[in-house]
Amino acid sequence: MLRRRQFLAASAAGLAAAPAFVRGQNLNSRVQIAGIGCDGKGWSDIKEMDSHDATQMVAYCDVDLSRTEKVKDLTPGAPVYQDFREMLAEHGDSIDAVTVSTPDHMHAFIGLDAMRQGKHVYCQKPLTHNVWEARQMALQAKKSGVITRLGNQIHSHTFYRTAVAAIQSGVIGKVKQVHSWCAATGHGKSFHISRPKTLEDVPKTLAWNLWLGVAPERPYGGWKIYHPWGWRDWQDFGNGALGDFGCHILDPVFTALTINAAPTELTADHTGMNDEVWPAQTTVKYVFPGTQWTVGATLPITWYDGGRLPSLRGTDFPSNQALPKSGSLFIGEKASLVLPHVGAPFVSSGILLGEVEGLNHYHGWVDGIISGQQPSDGFDYGGPLTEAVLLGNVAVRFRGETLKWNGKAMQFTNDDSANAWLRRDYRDGWDIAAV
Repeated sequence: MLRRRQFLAASAAGLAAAPAFVRGQNLNSRVQIAGIGCDGKGWSDIKEMDSHDATQMVAYCDVDLSRTEKVKDLTPGAPVYQDFREMLAEHGDSIDAVTVSTPDHMHAFIGLDAMRQGKHVYCQKPLTHNVWEARQMALQAKKSGVITRLGNQIHSHTFYRTAVAAIQSGVIGKVKQVHSWCAATGHGKSFHISRPKTLEDVPKTLAWNLWLGVAPERPYGGWKIYHPWGWRDWQDFGNGALGDFGCHILDPVFTALTINAAPTELTADHTGMNDEVWPAQTTVKYVFPGTQWTVGATLPITWYDGGRLPSLRGTDFPSNQALPKSGSLFIGEKASLVLPHVGAPFVSSGILLGEVEGLNHYHGWVDGIISGQQPSDGFDYGGPLTEAVLLGNVAVRFRGETLKWNGKAMQFTNDDSANAWLRRDYRDGWDIAAV
């Protein structure tokens, strides 16, 4: 007898050939999804998946049981776990897909395990905590043949889709350079730059060892030091402002310019850092190979965070043109385009852009599972995008040095010491095996 996930895979080809309405009216089984990470972004991911007509949320996992009350109300009776491995071991045959909405450092450990068990995976951005893990996730998705999607949902928003269409229609001509920025700082959420000296007891609802997972052991600091909100600032767990927003803000850059090759070099500057948290302000200068949408053999892309902004030199915007707090500036041969982060794009020439309809990013993943067709923003795309973002955080550790990168070999060619930061040492019992 076929297992449920085998049935879904076997029937996908026939469903894909039918019109969407017919598929929707004749489904023999719902896509059964488990949510890993149940509050904050996890809650919004779960709600969106649950709103699809062809899904059923069947299990939940969160290392902090105090953060599972909402999902218990959403799906009364669904089992709730603290360890996702126990959940998959006990309910694997009734789970087709998982959402992964945990801190960055656990994305790869969970995502790889799920894909190796044949589960479709929707994973929050950045896809992983380090470059090596991002490569492994992309390789495993291909090997397992599962449907994947990165959780940078603005990829499907009308604003980003409109900007992509405008640039590819030639409104600003071929692109000469890009500047992308965000207002967030590298250690702005925890408000700490070193480990707290006064420690609090671990809440009874929190499995601290499971929260740490692959990361080096350290004491629980207290509410919002690491869990549930401060973790992005700390190098062991998150990737600062660049990791938080890079896969959002650089996504339409990669999509519009069809960047499918790794950067060849990158240089970072910042306001100073220690061994614990990311810099408050960072600038990373990337050089990518040119594409059909760009001028010349190379494309410079510069990233800024912590409130740093690009200059308008080289554009035909007036010098007093206000820039959004976060967004991207595309400088083209004929004009320039500004794309705010979750805002309508506008062009220096004043031309009005034709709006492109937005899509439901979450439902697109579910539709891909049903049809067997991988939607855009799968790990084949999200993996390389995440690699580029996280390479910037490697460059941050070598302030002022231009690092030469060989993407195919996955190594820096001019400073071997930088290669040590492409992956991490895993805590005993939490190893991540190569694909």
